[in-house]
Amino acid sequence: MSKKESGEYKSRLREMVDILRKYEITRGLTPEKLRLILEDLGPTYIKIGQIMSMHSDILPKKYCDELMKLRSDVKPMPFSEVSDVIEDSYGCAWGTIFKEISEKPLGSASIAQVHRAVLKDGSPVVIKVQRRGIYEMMARDIALLRKAAKLIPSATIKGMVDIDMVLNELWDVTREEMNFLTEAANMEEFAKKNEGISFVGTPVLYQEYTTLHVLVMEYIDGFEVDDKTALLENGYDLKEIGSKLADNYMKQIIEDGFFHADPHPGNLRIRDGKIIWIDMGMMGRLTERDREQIAKAVRGVAANDIGMIQDAVMILGEFKEPPDPSRLYEDINNLLSKYGRVDMGNIDVAAITMDLMDVMKENGIIMPHGLTMLARGLTHMEGVLAEISPEINMVEIAAGRIKESLLKNFDWKKELKSSGKSFYRAFHRALDIPTLVADAVQGYLKGQTRVNLDLHASTELSRLLRRMVQNIVMGLWVMALLISSSIICTTDMKPKIWGIPALGALGYLIAFGIVMYVFIKHLFSKK
Repeated sequence: MSKKESGEYKSRLREMVDILRKYEITRGLTPEKLRLILEDLGPTYIKIGQIMSMHSDILPKKYCDELMKLRSDVKPMPFSEVSDVIEDSYGCAWGTIFKEISEKPLGSASIAQVHRAVLKDGSPVVIKVQRRGIYEMMARDIALLRKAAKLIPSATIKGMVDIDMVLNELWDVTREEMNFLTEAANMEEFAKKNEGISFVGTPVLYQEYTTLHVLVMEYIDGFEVDDKTALLENGYDLKEIGSKLADNYMKQIIEDGFFHADPHPGNLRIRDGKIIWIDMGMMGRLTERDREQIAKAVRGVAANDIGMIQDAVMILGEFKEPPDPSRLYEDINNLLSKYGRVDMGNIDVAAITMDLMDVMKENGIIMPHGLTMLARGLTHMEGVLAEISPEINMVEIAAGRIKESLLKNFDWKKELKSSGKSFYRAFHRALDIPTLVADAVQGYLKGQTRVNLDLHASTELSRLLRRMVQNIVMGLWVMALLISSSIICTTDMKPKIWGIPALGALGYLIAFGIVMYVFIKHLFSKK
């Protein structure tokens, strides 16, 4: 490491320590205090907070809810830096491509800021420009965090949170967001998956002017989705907007497996009767397996089938060690008792997702990245709907989509083929049963039979078994002492006490002491 880099590291460490002192970190950490500290620490830590807000499988829910409020608004770059980044990206003066660029930014976030501009042909556009040096700064901060993580005792937060996993996820997400070519690809994929929907739109992407550090897209005026006054004044029906918004979001999740992971009001516009989705930097993906298991878990809740939910959780989750099946079964049973037997159309998908994440957290099961992003997206969407159209039941829309997806994607040939294979395997196994029974009996008669058991006992049962074994062992000791002492007393062994050998008398006394100990312990345990 060079002297310059070493100096930057030391300067950054001093800055971090000063911020922690400012918020009196030694006096405890509340959710609000954590959010304020992360905002003051800068872009890297804001991103950490945003990622941790998706991990209710790691952090308590109240911390996740507070971190959801994190915004990346920071002090804007001077326009001279903006123009330098644009010209470095294009290799020419920005005036050769744009007729004008507004010096005042529309928004300034931790990774980039946005300016209005006009192309040479007069098209109004938005330019998203990456902050100069942001990659190096975040790489330095993450390197510092990795070093700090090694110094954290394993008995503290390191035992509850996989810090390396969080930092790896942070770096992966951040690199994706810093690569504007990835965001451009997301915009194109999203537009293609929604091109057949008349009430959904995305900004036009100017691919020819998009680079690693500069993104150019159509300027969207319209109204923010939560600007109820403006929407009503312009003749919009808020209930219709909410219904279409929820329906499209459920389509993204259930059918596409590619969804907007940050659907807050700032990323949704209403223009010309269409819902325009913007800012595709943070997108979630669900594999076909994930979607199948989510639907399976929801159906399991509706059918009150613990086994179905448990299977889905075990397939969805990631874990270092297999969880205790009996505890997982009990936790899922408690979840079912909370919801009772409810109809599919009345299931709160977002609430079930969060409750399932709590169950997984309690059992040491880590949610995959796609599902944590889904939980974040559903929370944001619920907030938007509660603001513009609280009577919209996102649950019914989600349930309808699940049913529709099941009917649409149900492959009779595949199901019949699968069922046929299962029946064929079951039939052949049934034919083998007499042979297997005969082999087992023959092995038993020859003394070669072995049975492997994996038993999981409750705490109360374990305590009962332990006490029973202790009492049996003590009883054996008493019996052994009485028999051996009686044998000794039949001899003429010296010295003697009360006319009997002293060793025999000592054995009787010890046996009496053990009996009294067990008797007194039994009395106290009953009390």
